[in-house]
Amino acid sequence: MEQQEYAVGATRVAAGRPDGRTGGAGRGTAAAVLAVRGSGSDSGSAAEATVDGAAEGSADGPQAAAEGLSPDPGLLRLAHWFAAATPGTADDLCTASFGLFSARHLGAAAEPADPAVSWWHGPTAHAAVPRAREARTEGGLRRARRDAAALPVVRSGAKPGRPGRHRRQELGRALPGPLRELQDRSAEELPDAERRIAARLLLAHPLVTASGPHADGFPLIRRHRDWLTERFDTLLGYRLTVGPWHARLCKAGLGPGAVRRLEHPATGAPFTPAGYAQLALALALLVDAPEQLRYGRLLEAMRAAAPDLAPDPPALGMALAALAEWQVLGELPADPAVAVDPAFVLTVDRELARAVPVDPPGPADSAADLIRRAAEAEPATAVRRLLAETPAVLAADLPEDRRAWLAEHRLSGPAALAEFLGLETELRAEGVALLDPAAELTDLALPGTGTLAQAALLLVEQLVEEVRPLPGEPGEGDVPIPDALIDGLLGDIADDHGLPTRYLADRTALRRDALDLLHGLGLITPTPRTTWLLRPPAARYAPAPDLHPTPSTGRHSRPAPPPATREGLRA
Repeated sequence: MEQQEYAVGATRVAAGRPDGRTGGAGRGTAAAVLAVRGSGSDSGSAAEATVDGAAEGSADGPQAAAEGLSPDPGLLRLAHWFAAATPGTADDLCTASFGLFSARHLGAAAEPADPAVSWWHGPTAHAAVPRAREARTEGGLRRARRDAAALPVVRSGAKPGRPGRHRRQELGRALPGPLRELQDRSAEELPDAERRIAARLLLAHPLVTASGPHADGFPLIRRHRDWLTERFDTLLGYRLTVGPWHARLCKAGLGPGAVRRLEHPATGAPFTPAGYAQLALALALLVDAPEQLRYGRLLEAMRAAAPDLAPDPPALGMALAALAEWQVLGELPADPAVAVDPAFVLTVDRELARAVPVDPPGPADSAADLIRRAAEAEPATAVRRLLAETPAVLAADLPEDRRAWLAEHRLSGPAALAEFLGLETELRAEGVALLDPAAELTDLALPGTGTLAQAALLLVEQLVEEVRPLPGEPGEGDVPIPDALIDGLLGDIADDHGLPTRYLADRTALRRDALDLLHGLGLITPTPRTTWLLRPPAARYAPAPDLHPTPSTGRHSRPAPPPATREGLRA
């Protein structure tokens, strides 16, 4: 019955919402406006009556209505922490308090090797042909590519590539994205495949709604919610809540330096501490706001709640865009002039607004304390979280108790997660990586499409060739990268492969963006003493190991050392 209701759609909507959600109940709850489909225009006039709540027309006037916008104390405190944080700390604080980040995994697998072999000198994924990345919705699962290969086989004499006019189209061919693989499963395999798809969807998108961009996977989450709830809790200590219209996987924080951040949904611009502060402040008011709220009234309430956090238009614009992306707010106008009109009416979903924060700050007394508390867990859970969420887990990065657990469960620990999420395990001397050759369970991909991803791949390949440890040298740690080498290699890449106009005019931006991508994938890491360190997993993207490399000859590269010096290194 539940699935049938989902398939045919709700027959009643609240305040014009097509999915039937009322936005939740709270102190500022607006009267529900119910409209049976096809009932006429009366629902429109009724909806207008709910704007800002009926209290604005009462004898007490706007002041009484404003009482419904009292801020949540915990989120208000969080907004002040964001405003006072540095950019990196603000990113970590967002990860800890909202947990809306995607899992991040490396792609193409290398040839099997002895687990005792170092990434530096082991097989690489360079020669592997990466699986073609199909068209994707923004931040979503892969969608089916509708080309001739996806059409049903013709058996009725119809023209090639089209079904016969008396033949019914095969329903399995219309399944979008990863759901298409279900059509080839037997009845016994189908539940396991559905659960794996649902688990991957939640790990990539921790907030899934019945009417959002990932709605095609929502019925699977609903169908297997009990099993998913138990597995996420047992393996990762994550809380999963599934309601009629949304599912929320409450992830834990990843600790300091997690290299996760929010970005503007349309432009990709990273959030600043001011943007995070505006996001938390708006949420503090929206959790109990009326369903129809004038933009001007929200601004007034934000100024009253936090006079020291005066709304900054660019930062507030980023915050509202993120809230609209999560469907806390209804669709915003494309014209910025309309968006800043005080009379513009925002549609608020209080239920989703309350689902965004993982937990209130609670007993934490500072931003650093909250980041630390959010990442606390027993060794087994902590390591499994890192395996499920990050590109690679290096033993050298772990505290002693977690390192001991990984050494003892080096095979069984990653294997349980690999089975749960449909990933492949890569064991090396330095640590473990769970790989996703489909490149779906990640928000960053390498190899990837676009000039930046290609430049970053070329850069990391050549960095490994230049600084990879030679035989006899310590081969299980990070390797310093001379700053001039980065600039020289990027200059060679620009000369040999060309760049978009924006990077031709600003080589500093190319350096910043390429290193940022490699840092996000855990292939390099910053250090105070040298500019960057190259990490062992970076070697999996280099050509097959050449332990006696010839230095680069590009005009931007460093000159080769004297032969005697290189022979001495080889010795």
